[in-house]
Amino acid sequence: MVTESTAKIVYVTGGARSGKSSFALQRAANYNNRVFLATAEPFDGEMVQRIQKHREERGEQFTTVEEPLALDCAMQALPAGTEVVLLDCLTVWAGNLMHYAEGQGEGEMEQQIERFLEALRHPPCDIIVVSNEVGMGIVPENAMARRFRDIAGIINQRVASLATEAWLLCSGLPIRLK
Repeated sequence: MVTESTAKIVYVTGGARSGKSSFALQRAANYNNRVFLATAEPFDGEMVQRIQKHREERGEQFTTVEEPLALDCAMQALPAGTEVVLLDCLTVWAGNLMHYAEGQGEGEMEQQIERFLEALRHPPCDIIVVSNEVGMGIVPENAMARRFRDIAGIINQRVASLATEAWLLCSGLPIRLK
């Protein structure tokens, strides 16, 4: 059993289709009691198909917890005996924060981020966090896309700074950053 004081945070980043989710799944396979913390919501038919495909890939190996916003609450309410949480992904979570914070102001989004970071500072078990590296492409042409890139980049930096290990996936190859 992993105790809070020995819990690891493994941060996994890379571009779209870089192999980061497969790498994270392989890392999680080393544990018995696994939770998959999913941030995606099925807003349209294509997303419903993607979510179903990912569920089928994971099979019965994980208990799936779906939480688009309150990641801190989801981590506090894990099933007893959870050894690892695979959180996939922070980039989708950043989009959810932007979507739900619309009309509520920046303060609510920043509070959600702070609550999540505080939960990572005291992890209940080992945690593998997946996120897209969004800052390596061209500068987006519109303000909303630039804002998303900035929010995702800030979240990535803050989570990576708390991580025990950090990995960058490029063309399916893992490169250890930390």
